[in-house]
Amino acid sequence: MLRALTAVTLILGVVLGLLGVASPASAVTPGCGGNRVPSADTTHTTRVGGVTRTYRVHVPRGYTGRSSFPLVLAFYGHGEKSPKFERYTGLSDLPAIVIYPDATIGTDSTTSWQGAPYSSPKADDVAFTSTMLREIRASFCVDRNRTFAVGRSNGGGLVSMLTCRLSGEFAAYAIVNGAYYDQTWRACPGGRTGAGAPPLSVIDFHGTSDPIIHYDGGVRFGERYTPIPDVLTAWSRRNACLPAPVQAPLSATTTIVDYPLCAALGHEIVHYRITGAGHGWPGARLATATGPGTKVAATQLIWQFFGRHPRTA
Repeated sequence: MLRALTAVTLILGVVLGLLGVASPASAVTPGCGGNRVPSADTTHTTRVGGVTRTYRVHVPRGYTGRSSFPLVLAFYGHGEKSPKFERYTGLSDLPAIVIYPDATIGTDSTTSWQGAPYSSPKADDVAFTSTMLREIRASFCVDRNRTFAVGRSNGGGLVSMLTCRLSGEFAAYAIVNGAYYDQTWRACPGGRTGAGAPPLSVIDFHGTSDPIIHYDGGVRFGERYTPIPDVLTAWSRRNACLPAPVQAPLSATTTIVDYPLCAALGHEIVHYRITGAGHGWPGARLATATGPGTKVAATQLIWQFFGRHPRTA
């Protein structure tokens, strides 16, 4: 059954590509960025709130600087670094310009993003994201309507903040093993209720046996984080969806939880509940420190989701 569904998904992706929905490059864009065409990955340094920040830019094969490409900002998890994150996710294989920001060192002496109890008090990662977008758009030919954010664990919590604080900059979001601490919700109008927050399109993955960020919520570093079902409810309220999602089995261990009937037309919330999975990236190319991936190919599903959700307004 999984093989058949995968085949259907691949066919759908091809069809969407032929229709231009998931095309990696748009038509030639006059005055697009700086038309910069680097021969290899480049590292950039900037200043945000008096703090020096760095990020790496990966340009895909076929980029010439004459046609706009999708842009993906990729935020790794707590304690990680971008090279390994890049390897096990395979995000750099996508036909997109991928940005790998570097996190600051948090109060527990390891890398962290804004929104967690261990984040550096000097970190303003929302402002950092805004700065990166401005600099990349000035130097590279990127499609503003196909700009996306991906985050894992603590990075997923930051992406959740971006859905409220920088909602006009991104078309859609992907979160894996998201850590939604109480302070993360304070970035959104209405907090977790979603009242007044803008609608969003998000694809989310979480394992029911995640030992780091429990599926049903908990307390970590002295602060509560939200159960995944409550996160989905909050997002569905933002999109004014009917409260009961549609649940369909993808395989013996994976269930798709979808909110298809929403007042916010063109927006979609899809969650992959993976029974027995831990804190690893689904479909990871190598085992991470928090466990191996699963047969669910998160990166492929994320890219197909992004293809269905360019910004239209």
